[in-house]
Amino acid sequence: MPLPMTEYFRPLVQHGPARPDAALPLAGGALWFTHALRLARGAAPEVVDAATLPDAWTEALTGPRAPVAGLDMSASRLMGILNVTPDSFSDGGRFDASEVAVRHAHAMAEAGAEMIDIGGESTRPGSDPVDMDEELARVVPVIERIATGALPPVSIDTRKTPVARAAVEAGAALVNDVSGFTYDDTLAPYCAEAGLPVCVMHAQGDPKTMQEAPHYDNVLLDVYDLLAGRVTALEAAGIPRTKIVVDPGIGFGKTLAHNLALLQGIALFHGLGCPVLLGASRKGFIGAITGERDAAARAPGSVAAALAGAAQGVQILRIHDVAETNAALKVWQATVKGQNDGT
Repeated sequence: MPLPMTEYFRPLVQHGPARPDAALPLAGGALWFTHALRLARGAAPEVVDAATLPDAWTEALTGPRAPVAGLDMSASRLMGILNVTPDSFSDGGRFDASEVAVRHAHAMAEAGAEMIDIGGESTRPGSDPVDMDEELARVVPVIERIATGALPPVSIDTRKTPVARAAVEAGAALVNDVSGFTYDDTLAPYCAEAGLPVCVMHAQGDPKTMQEAPHYDNVLLDVYDLLAGRVTALEAAGIPRTKIVVDPGIGFGKTLAHNLALLQGIALFHGLGCPVLLGASRKGFIGAITGERDAAARAPGSVAAALAGAAQGVQILRIHDVAETNAALKVWQATVKGQNDGT
């Protein structure tokens, strides 16, 4: 992994028509920034003019992102979550029957999902690994039925090469690995050989133990450095940066304070030069803030987290509550523009 950087720059993202001529575009999209927060370990944050940023940071923060699985990354896209597991933290057992899962995929697409992320192994805190044959039996029949062209592209959420290979053969177009491609050292070479886009997520520890005592010196900078190292490793394995999505891993080895710090500073991760994915939907930190113990009832908090991410230029919002998030995102975008393009 590369050595930690000495300074980092989080763009102070803005939006709307009052855009100064000197403003820089964020990741080639409609959001922009004129200033950034200079961050360094052991030093107080400092606001600096965007015109003074090092060239490498300016290039990474402003450059347009390549499409991912055919999706334009110039605005926030909705990734619907399809857990075909009996024990996922939010909806375990609801969609583990193939027929029900396929119907839910269609419902999410109709509600506005632009990608379907299907997983057959729960990675909730305290969960145990799933036997590979069981994981295959859960995901492959569903992918074969939903990766038909009539529905959005499918992402396979797995840590295992044989599962990814079978899923891609069934029609999946992206590999989303919550272990950051550290669980199975053959997965990254397979994705490189197949020319697949990937999502690399940060997690501290494995799902079984990750919430026991998570610790960071500086969670925002530590997670940035670790993701930077994983991106470098994936490039070395043959996956170009244009095919890599990064995910700071909300809830994966993080306390409430860690999660909030990452959400507040998530625009920093644009400095990696990759699309950013936010997966905060229905997670425990929302329950800790709102007092809602039922994960399935956390839609309002989940929508708020998604909009906070969209306001910082996050390109992919991984969500359960598609209709609610889609409606909220449309209203927020309309208020930013001051008009409704649909009228």
